[in-house]
Amino acid sequence: MPEWIDPRAALERVLDLVAATQPPATVLVDGPSGSGKSTFADLLIAGWADVAGNPALVRLDGIYPGWSGLDAASAAVAADLLVPRAASRDGGWRRWDWTRGAPAEWHEVAASQPLIVEGCGTLSTTSASVVAIRVWIEASDAVRKPRALDRDAGAFDAHWDEWDAQWRRYVEREHPSTRADVRVRSD
Repeated sequence: MPEWIDPRAALERVLDLVAATQPPATVLVDGPSGSGKSTFADLLIAGWADVAGNPALVRLDGIYPGWSGLDAASAAVAADLLVPRAASRDGGWRRWDWTRGAPAEWHEVAASQPLIVEGCGTLSTTSASVVAIRVWIEASDAVRKPRALDRDAGAFDAHWDEWDAQWRRYVEREHPSTRADVRVRSD
């Protein structure tokens, strides 16, 4: 299992893996809420263009079908986006409209385009088996909960316990950190 490294070293390691991967590279970034996945993905996007072109960025926050939708989004991104790409076919994802509480438009991602998928639930058994670059980011509960609640300006507060419980079930069932090529501590 890879050693724990800081975010800067992880960014360099992932960009090295991207450069060494047969195009188009796909990177999965998973970890608990508030661990720093979105920040890491943004930094990865900024550095990626110098290494391997411009990747698409898919955030699971736009796919979860509501606050109880971690497993559904994890399964959908695997079946609709990652498995087709592994077979050199275009894939995609359906955005969840949080305001309406309903599915929204479909987003196509070409099989030839580099891709980063970021969010809780990306390193499921299926997804991890079809992608070569897998990142796990974590932070202590004392760091990540205030970070997540501050980020969402109160919208997440009432749902923290529900989300965290399904997150912990996912981790117990899928053991996503064991699938990572790069493991990051962000606190």
